[in-house]
Amino acid sequence: MAFQKPSHTFTKIHLKGLRTNSFYILFTLSFTVFINTFSFAQELPKKNGSIPAEQRKDSTTIVIDSIVKPLINIREIDSTKKDSTKKDSFLTDAVKYKAKDYVSLNQKQKKIYLYNEAEVLYQDMEIKSGVIVIDYSKNLVYAGRIKDSTGYSQRPVFKQGENIIEPDSIVFNTESKKALVFNSRTEQQGFKVYSPKTKKENDSTYFMANARFTTAEDEEDPEYQFVTSKMKMVPNKKVIVGPTYMEIYGVPTPIALPFAFFPMTKKQTSGIIFPSFGEDNNRGYNLQNGGYYFAISDYLDLAVLGDYYTNGSYGLRVENNYAMRYKYRGNVSFRYENLLSSERGFPDFSKSTVYNIRWSHSQDTKANPNSRFSASVNLGSSSYFQESINQLNQSSFLNNTLASSVSYSKTLQGDPQVNVSLTATHRQNTNTGDIDLTLPTMQVSMGRIYPFAPKTGTKKGAIHNINFQLNTRGEYSIKTNDTIFGKSEMFDDAITGIKHSIPVTTNFKVFNHFSVSANANFEENWTLKTVKKIYDQSLEKAVSIDQNGFDRFLTYNVGASVGTTIYGMYNFEEEGEDKKLKAIRHVMRPSISYSISPAFNQYYETYDVIDADGTTTDQVEYTRFENSLYGRPGNTYSSRVGLSLGNNLEAKIRAKDSTKTEPEKIFILNNLNFSTDYDIAADSLKWSPVRVSGGTQILNKKMSINFGMTLNPYALDSNNNVINTFNIDNGGSLFRLTSANVNMSYTLSNDSFSGTESDSDKASAQESARSGGRTDDLFGKSQDFADQRLSDRDKNKDDKEEDNEFYNYKMPWSLRLAYSANYTNTRREDKISSHSLMFSGDVDLSPRWSVGASSGYDFLNKGFTYTQLRFERDLLSWRMNFSWIPFSDRSSWNFFIGIKSSLLKDLKYDQRKRPDQQL
Repeated sequence: MAFQKPSHTFTKIHLKGLRTNSFYILFTLSFTVFINTFSFAQELPKKNGSIPAEQRKDSTTIVIDSIVKPLINIREIDSTKKDSTKKDSFLTDAVKYKAKDYVSLNQKQKKIYLYNEAEVLYQDMEIKSGVIVIDYSKNLVYAGRIKDSTGYSQRPVFKQGENIIEPDSIVFNTESKKALVFNSRTEQQGFKVYSPKTKKENDSTYFMANARFTTAEDEEDPEYQFVTSKMKMVPNKKVIVGPTYMEIYGVPTPIALPFAFFPMTKKQTSGIIFPSFGEDNNRGYNLQNGGYYFAISDYLDLAVLGDYYTNGSYGLRVENNYAMRYKYRGNVSFRYENLLSSERGFPDFSKSTVYNIRWSHSQDTKANPNSRFSASVNLGSSSYFQESINQLNQSSFLNNTLASSVSYSKTLQGDPQVNVSLTATHRQNTNTGDIDLTLPTMQVSMGRIYPFAPKTGTKKGAIHNINFQLNTRGEYSIKTNDTIFGKSEMFDDAITGIKHSIPVTTNFKVFNHFSVSANANFEENWTLKTVKKIYDQSLEKAVSIDQNGFDRFLTYNVGASVGTTIYGMYNFEEEGEDKKLKAIRHVMRPSISYSISPAFNQYYETYDVIDADGTTTDQVEYTRFENSLYGRPGNTYSSRVGLSLGNNLEAKIRAKDSTKTEPEKIFILNNLNFSTDYDIAADSLKWSPVRVSGGTQILNKKMSINFGMTLNPYALDSNNNVINTFNIDNGGSLFRLTSANVNMSYTLSNDSFSGTESDSDKASAQESARSGGRTDDLFGKSQDFADQRLSDRDKNKDDKEEDNEFYNYKMPWSLRLAYSANYTNTRREDKISSHSLMFSGDVDLSPRWSVGASSGYDFLNKGFTYTQLRFERDLLSWRMNFSWIPFSDRSSWNFFIGIKSSLLKDLKYDQRKRPDQQL
């Protein structure tokens, strides 16, 4: 049932601190001292002459709230104990009081009566009430309501600073500093309590009898509440309750607790994280994401979570967050799972161990402008996301790449400026288990130097703009597999290399319309390992012999390019006309480049191929630098001419808004690029394939389209090898399409959809990104509604039209589409290598009902891709979620219902079905 209303109307108590007791003390002691010392005479108006005594009968009757009489149980204080000769020193300001009807002083009863809109002011303390009675003989202060023919009115309002208390009535003892409050309502961080009788023990402790508490927004008719026989509350610290049972819309339920403890502090506190319960067909019953949270400090915390399954499988998660304002912030995560399938002794029993390590660190830009440290680490078992049985990783199993980067950079100020950086990188293919590591990469770069630039003024001409840089890059590269990752064997094939480069460039204008740039690049590569090849007659093949020791090679190349920009405009509108399409503008950016790369034959050697008779049959050329980290020197002279053309098309149309005088500009083609090159020095296949790429945005920039293709001018022979014959001369077209791709993305929604991403969606996207997945929900959302990190955030209430009596006739919805197709025809395959459509959408069926889905269709394999269906119901103070993967080998579902409030979030029901075992 809902809160039962008493015969009189109750009000609220707003506890905003622990200063409530001082409020009562100041009030009551102020009046007591004032009466005993000054008898309030100084506040009465002065009379000019004597007034003869006259007896009058007071016809006014004061009716005090009857609920107080049987409840006053505060011991009487002997008034003779007060030393009247002692001067009270705590009255530091004047006491001001007033009442609309009268203020009455009864010396015989030693009471002061203030009636009708009574008000007392002392410093920052303010009391307003219908009736205020001060009994300074018993050190009691009473404030209550006025009873009239319509009921009760003018409830007490106590205010001191930001603290406001509004009970039905209150009795306060100034000596014992205790109080009785009747029919009070208290709210602490959304935790709302109603109690017919409350005893204030001291400044920070309240005892309540037959109390009810809830987190519902509607206090008059809450959808749920808990009823307890006794309660202890320490504001902003804790709430302890005795025997408690739950009511839903006034109906008692069998949900009961012998006692409960609720922490109320606003600071971080350590505590137990309750697990969620589930069942796995293969591993039995389980507990997931249960553990303990350690609030180490304001800058550091730690959560230790675990999973346990009745067949012996278990998992461990350690989550750490740290932050230092204006310096840095980050988080560290370690996940480990020991997975058992079936039972020991059965033929299908298996055991596997997987782990994952993640670290994210970012430095505040204000911390140090000259140095920066950042980290983004995601490494572990290649099969971790595929085999993990934790619900949080449900949608991350599609990830096929793990990547990490830890970098430190520092800028050395000066002329020229020098930048130094150290970077360790990791890239892991989860399908093959191959890992590429650099431990580390060092880069040193010097700022550009203009040796011929004038000391004052601008740089003009080719000589003034000549500049050069010095760049050095060193790398320790490891290629390994996760089967030997972390073992000494992974370093056996490590490669070390250092590359020095000096690019020299200049640029200038020709005929005011052409931009010319010239460049030369010098590179020197250092290595600590080379190879020597000999032909082994017994093996009948060449054998490579590693040679350790320092060696180097030098390469260089030169080039130049000329480019310009051509503008074209075509007007469709004549003077005096008003057409929708007003003009089209075409911008072209053609350029031509030339580059020369010499042949470095001095770095090449040969070995003889000898047959069984000892006769040399062939000589094979090789270079000892063929395993160099930064590639081998070229042994072919190259003289290339490059051609490229960039285009974009824009249109001016009549504005839809008739009040606008200027036309709107839209893009027809954001870019359309063509490029190819011609090798003058080549003996054959002088032309390289023509590469075409482009992109645009349509439908009010909601749909993005990007496309590309490769066109080869040469034909194929009968073995599908490229020959030095143009395709058109071989009976074909001018170009042969060898590859093509198109990608489209579309995001749309109706006007009713807010488009605002909820905090829980942001947390889900962040979790997917940290795991190496997509930040959108086209592959589904990382959802575990019982997980503490993703369930504390609720949707923004402002996004819901809760104040509307009728729901919007247009249901809010959103839709995201991603289309991709790739075509391959390099060797006459003539096939579509991939063709798929992914989609994700959400629909708000009502202000509190929403459904969503993420799926896709593979047109090549004719089947649906990973599909996730989502249902969410906002139950005011509760929330209900259902996530379902209806088919595939990840088929599973997850149901959750629980209280939204963070104080009662452990009151929940969570049931899930794990994917079945795949044989």
